[in-house]
Amino acid sequence: MTAPRNLTSVLVANRGEIARRVFATARAMGMRTVAVYSDADASAPFVADADIAVRLPGNTPAETYLRIDSIVAAALRAGADCVHPGYGFLSENADFARAVQAAGLVFVGPSAEAIDAMGSKLAAKARMQEAEVPTLPSVDATGLSGSELEKAAADVGYPLLVKASFGGGGRGMREVRRPGELAEAVEGARREAASAFGDGTVFLERLLERPRHVEVQVFGDSHGTTVALFERECSIQRRHQKVVEEAPSPAVGPELRERLQAAAVAAARSIDYLGAGTVEFLLDDEGDFYFLEVNTRLQVEHPVTEAVTGLDLVRLQFDVAAGRPLPDSALRPPLNGAAIEVRLYAEDPARDWLPQSGRLEDLHVPADAEFRLPHGPGIRLDSGVAPGSEVGVHYDPMLAKVIAWAPDRTSAALALAGALERARLHGLTTNRDLLVRVLRSGAFLAGETDTGFLDRHGLDVLAAPLVDAERLRLHALAAALAGAALRRATAPVLAGLPSGWRNNPTQAQTTVFDAGTVRYRLDRGGLAADVDGTPVEATLLGAEVLAPGRVLIELEAGGLRSAFEVHVAGDSCYVDEPGGSTALVELPRFPDPSAAIPPGSLTAAMPGSVTRVAVAEGDRVTAGQPLLVLEAMKMEHPVTAPTAGVVTALHVTVGQQVETGAVLAVVEDQPAPDRGEPDAS
Repeated sequence: MTAPRNLTSVLVANRGEIARRVFATARAMGMRTVAVYSDADASAPFVADADIAVRLPGNTPAETYLRIDSIVAAALRAGADCVHPGYGFLSENADFARAVQAAGLVFVGPSAEAIDAMGSKLAAKARMQEAEVPTLPSVDATGLSGSELEKAAADVGYPLLVKASFGGGGRGMREVRRPGELAEAVEGARREAASAFGDGTVFLERLLERPRHVEVQVFGDSHGTTVALFERECSIQRRHQKVVEEAPSPAVGPELRERLQAAAVAAARSIDYLGAGTVEFLLDDEGDFYFLEVNTRLQVEHPVTEAVTGLDLVRLQFDVAAGRPLPDSALRPPLNGAAIEVRLYAEDPARDWLPQSGRLEDLHVPADAEFRLPHGPGIRLDSGVAPGSEVGVHYDPMLAKVIAWAPDRTSAALALAGALERARLHGLTTNRDLLVRVLRSGAFLAGETDTGFLDRHGLDVLAAPLVDAERLRLHALAAALAGAALRRATAPVLAGLPSGWRNNPTQAQTTVFDAGTVRYRLDRGGLAADVDGTPVEATLLGAEVLAPGRVLIELEAGGLRSAFEVHVAGDSCYVDEPGGSTALVELPRFPDPSAAIPPGSLTAAMPGSVTRVAVAEGDRVTAGQPLLVLEAMKMEHPVTAPTAGVVTALHVTVGQQVETGAVLAVVEDQPAPDRGEPDAS
């Protein structure tokens, strides 16, 4: 044990919201902050937040945030005396921890030996078995294929998971329910794990049906103290990645909590753990739990623990790294109220969680304050983006974490749903509506959560827009009236007239959106409007231009008065009201014929790299058959045939980079050739 030292300057070896989160605590502790950034992140808010920023040339993680030598050199050049790894990237890389320490810097995290011990999920499971922590049956799949692989799977038992040994965040993971799916799942997991983590080692593990995902926050210091700071439940997941997290778990009572915390502390002590870590378990209906993994870093969901304990976990990380003992407040913390966090992603749940990229036109979530610590009642927002930010294809598409605290779980859930519903999220499709529906669902409010929650309740229900068809017609009308108001605001004559107003009966004004065609007349008789021929009975009460591109439209319909804030950005219109939001695209009056895409074309939904091509021109394919695989935003996205037919064109090869909208292949719906009747002779 060494004497405590003062840390004065920290380099955060990460990006986005976690860099901003660490900077906030570091500034509160009087430390100087240093950012590293890729070329793609040059204009990102976290770069401006730092006192000093060091460029890492390149765009991809492999070129930038995964370069140990570049990051250590940046820390030395900037005069930092410690490095905080955040989460993701190099945060669980033992070689990085060693390189930081070898350079004479303090690594704000556990020892390299502890990271090594938990870096391989296979090795970690063996270690936990020695510590008498319950684990699920598993087997290493390295080098196995054919009958050997099939036998190993049979020994583990179906259903099973193929998991990357050095993976995380759901990448390099496949679910297998029958032997015929095994080989493809193992190959896909190996390929994805090698791409994401630089190691394609995978193993097979028994799949526990409909478990809860419960984890325990642990902390250890260099004075021999190891504590557990209660549990979090992270059961609601998509693609094995957490979407909703909460503390405490609605399934954990005092007796189970004591057992979970004792197992987590035993796991941490078995590797002499220092700093913040998380021991993850799967919990079944009988109250039995099984070790999943140890995350040797701060977790994305750490704010919910902060909210219920009043602790600043990043401050504790710095204290432990500086050699100070954990304070009394961390040894016997209270469990106060309930906190829920949701991850707000730029993705489309209704299209198989397709990640989105592009410009974020606006982001505003009603929140008390950013990074307010300790947290009392209300809403907290942790975000790495701002209006005008570009969401690229190189990194995870999470826009923000929104956290609610309240004295009880139901109040926290409803407050969080209300804040999300009132949020302005313009420019990209997000999972906001799904999050609101989850938080307000009877099953969630009753605490009936497990890892199959989204599948069981169905995306057809959970991913449905908050704005129903009737309300959508009002939104479309408001968008059309807002466009007219903006045009009227720039008119050189008669500027005082209402937008779209006519002195005499005349032909209706027409605005064509992707969601429908709006026709309206505004004259002495009032407003007459329809959307796709369905009348919209409404009275226009006001149209006020708030700022360039922003209009407040007030309508009365069915005796109810509503205000719609409309943001017009190019051909996109975003309509917000407290009950939900709509994004509309105004279509051109005279489309360019050259822009038409041939029937049967399969286009890229985002920029990406082609990692696999499974067909050739002239091949006959069936509906749903995989044609090729695109890799973008650290995930593989299969492109499948929309119908049975023939591949008449194939425009890509393995390794090729494609842009959004690029035609990848063309599948024409052609009947199978008639081979005639068989010869009876």
